[in-house]
Amino acid sequence: MTSSAVPTSDDCAATEGPRVTFGVIVLNGEPFTRYCLRAVYPFAHQIIVVEGAVPAAASIASPDGHSTDGTLDSLHEFKRSEDPDDKLLIVTAEDSGHPDGFWPGEKHEQSAAFARRATGDYLWQVDVDEFYHSGDMRAVLRMLHEDPKLATVSFRQIPFWGGFDYINDGWYLRRDARIIHRVFRWGPGYRYVAHRPPTIHDAAGRDLRSLKWLDGDTLARRGIYMHHYSLVFPKQVREKCAYYQHADWTARTRAAEWAEDGYMRLTNPFRVHNVYNHPSWLERFRGRHPEQIEALRQDIAEGRLRIELRPTDDVERLLRSPVYNSACLAMKLLERPQRWAASVGGPLARPAKLLRRAAVKAGRLLRTHGDEQVQRAK
Repeated sequence: MTSSAVPTSDDCAATEGPRVTFGVIVLNGEPFTRYCLRAVYPFAHQIIVVEGAVPAAASIASPDGHSTDGTLDSLHEFKRSEDPDDKLLIVTAEDSGHPDGFWPGEKHEQSAAFARRATGDYLWQVDVDEFYHSGDMRAVLRMLHEDPKLATVSFRQIPFWGGFDYINDGWYLRRDARIIHRVFRWGPGYRYVAHRPPTIHDAAGRDLRSLKWLDGDTLARRGIYMHHYSLVFPKQVREKCAYYQHADWTARTRAAEWAEDGYMRLTNPFRVHNVYNHPSWLERFRGRHPEQIEALRQDIAEGRLRIELRPTDDVERLLRSPVYNSACLAMKLLERPQRWAASVGGPLARPAKLLRRAAVKAGRLLRTHGDEQVQRAK
């Protein structure tokens, strides 16, 4: 199979089981678009891609609310040349009665748009930069087939940063973004209730997570993760941060500044996640990438795909620093007691704040020593 080909049933046969509708919302999804579709195609009963911008993303969209990087063209090209089983349905705001091309609200309407059109037994929500090993997808489908009572499946994520060799970790990623809800039972009378976090109610009005739920920690113990290539390319990061800066729900008024200082220049190696008000750090990735990500990397290496890459000399120097690695360990050790103290509240609220301040101060001190060490290494 070439790097540009869609996997066939011989390459990557899906386990017999429930019919799955994959739902994707996307704006400026390049270069991931075709690789994401190729990754899910063998397992799909149906793929619904909802393309376009919400008002907060107007600065990175065309005047009529669409992608500016060719994503919509890539979707239609995939439909023409790589969809022999007619699985792909492309939906835009115009298709849903919004003639200006923009989706109203804040992404909920986009998610509801693919949910309303879903005909599968399960709905698997996928962002265009989220990938899974094909064997892991087969394993999840097998679990759904063997246990029809399963109503929801969630995953722990591996978030990539600055390329394919590095991941980021941090307090926010160990708390609010630890578990990502992605697979939901679907049927007549079911409703997509909320996008953040993804929430679906059955015909009786019950939140599916209140029923039988296969959680991300359970799957992680089996070695099954979502690989999230969320902060890999400079284009991708700048566009996401431009959107976050204008979205009411984020309160990230310095997101565009973080994209240049925190991501491109790595001015604070303990604020490397775009939720920049929490301590975070970088680590080296030592695992295997999903198959379609390897295909994407091969296409970049061989010149078939042109995309700006972030230089990584600064990351390599950082990860070779014993001082930085010691600081990262300190951040990890402080995270759990600070979280516990903050959750208890009352008399422990002040110690929780002190622990947080200690982590920030330790990070600043160690960063200063680390900068000196890096300068000596140059």
